[in-house]
Amino acid sequence: MTKLRFRDRILGGLWGAVVGDALGVPVEFRSRAELQNEPVIDLREHGTYNQPKGTWSDDSSLMLCTVDSLLRHEFDTTDMGQRFVQWLQGELWTPWGSVFDMGGATLRALTRVQRGVPAEQAGGTDENSNGNGSLMRMLPIALRFGHEPADRLLHFAYRASAITHQHPRSQIACGFYCLVAAGLLRGQSARTAHRSAIQTVGPLFESQPLAGEKRHFAGALAPNLATRPERDIASGGHVVDTLTASLWCLLTSKDYTETVLKAVNLGGDTDTTGITAGGLAGVHYGLTSMPEQWRAAMARSQDLESLFEKFTGRCGTARSGGRLKLP
Repeated sequence: MTKLRFRDRILGGLWGAVVGDALGVPVEFRSRAELQNEPVIDLREHGTYNQPKGTWSDDSSLMLCTVDSLLRHEFDTTDMGQRFVQWLQGELWTPWGSVFDMGGATLRALTRVQRGVPAEQAGGTDENSNGNGSLMRMLPIALRFGHEPADRLLHFAYRASAITHQHPRSQIACGFYCLVAAGLLRGQSARTAHRSAIQTVGPLFESQPLAGEKRHFAGALAPNLATRPERDIASGGHVVDTLTASLWCLLTSKDYTETVLKAVNLGGDTDTTGITAGGLAGVHYGLTSMPEQWRAAMARSQDLESLFEKFTGRCGTARSGGRLKLP
């Protein structure tokens, strides 16, 4: 593969995530069987939420709030939490000025933030608080800190996740996703980035609090994940299902478009599988890999372009002569 410039990977990831989300919004909750009969091949309008073409969901909104926070602070979960609350109130990074969807765990956590609970203590800690509501917004953490040592990147991922999802399962899922994205950012192949992440997190499951969690990650941690048939890939709202599905789509596809359409057509939680797989594929294949008309059709496309260009400059500490410093 031709080496991509740093900015192409950063912008590819950000745009790739939002586009993947928007492809999934109109068909969220539709079954895999339904989408096999009528597959998504392009952006649609109306559908599940009766929204215009190019509408992104709460997934992208919270990701954009994360980008916004990282532009203004090195890393500040209090600021992130307040920006998430602003979104909840319809004041920040909605596509059309109002909120039309959100996860229950996220709503409960942000209500706690509104009441004055410190951001990193707001996320749920129980077994049922393992939806994909923190994973969906995690890509900017990987893009901003992907050049850092793995333990530091994981530290940031865990803390960012805790704002809405504080259970160790959700935190390690976010960390694993960030490790894969960071590998792609460094120019690794999808297979190498996946296997490197497996090697990094493997030892973490040997001690508490993750010792009891390894069995939940059997699919995501499988080196042969790419050989699994589609019928074995779940696409619901559980954080590990979404992580596994996004990795499988990346590992079994040859370009951005195939990855993101495969993700959406798995059915179920289509917008979140779309944003997580689309983000990884965008980093891997770069900005020019996705159809330009998809980017142009996004809600608030000029605002997105401005935000993403600023963020690319913010991530520039990892650059060397316009390319990432490779290990």
